[in-house]
Amino acid sequence: MKHRIIFAILMSFTLSLFMSAWITYLNIGIRPDFVTLWMSAWVLAWPAAGIISFITGPFLHSLAHKIASKV
Repeated sequence: MKHRIIFAILMSFTLSLFMSAWITYLNIGIRPDFVTLWMSAWVLAWPAAGIISFITGPFLHSLAHKIASKV
């Protein structure tokens, strides 16, 4: 369980950080307030990504194993 929690935190941190940067860039481009807007988006995205990662992680891990064994 400890591994699952740590993995969800790290994965959600990384994905939400980069995805929020990418979406912010696509929406507004590079502006002087880009980092402020990016961090505002990331603060909202990380908790959602963490919950989603924690809940769906075991199922997706199992699904990945099933797909990999058939390929």
